[in-house]
This record gives sequence, C-alpha cells and structure tokens, in this order.
Amino acid sequence: MPMHADKIEALLRETFPDAQIVVEGDDGVHMSAMVIDESFRGKNRVQQQRAVYAALKGKMDGPAGELHALALTTKAP
Repeated sequence: MPMHADKIEALLRETFPDAQIVVEGDDGVHMSAMVIDESFRGKNRVQQQRAVYAALKGKMDGPAGELHALALTTKAP
C-alpha cells in the first residue's frame, strides 16, 4: 500500500514539529523529502537521516515496507 505525501509529512511532523518539511512524489512509493530542523545542528548527515528514518516508524523496513524509496535532504536552518 503506497504512502502519500501528507501521511509522510504527518509522521515527520510528530518528531519534528517546528521543522520546515516538504514531501514530494506522485506514486506513493518513490518519494523525496526535505527536512530542515534545529535538532540537526551539530549532527552529521548520517545522524540527521537516521533521525528522519526513525520518525517514519518502520514504514521503510524490509521489502514489505509501505515506502520503497525516500530521497532525503536534511539540514539545520
């Protein structure tokens, strides 16, 4: 079952309530997201992206995951 942009944004918003979040993609399977949040300050890119994946609560886990691919851009403001 595909995940649409609004569902992805809602999941991210739970963890990053004050972030600037933009989620794009049409097929619900291959999506892109930009997350700009103060909590990323001082963290490297891998740490930032791990935080985003954790916020998705397993939706990308394994071959049966709802979201197959998410191109991420993360940074501090």
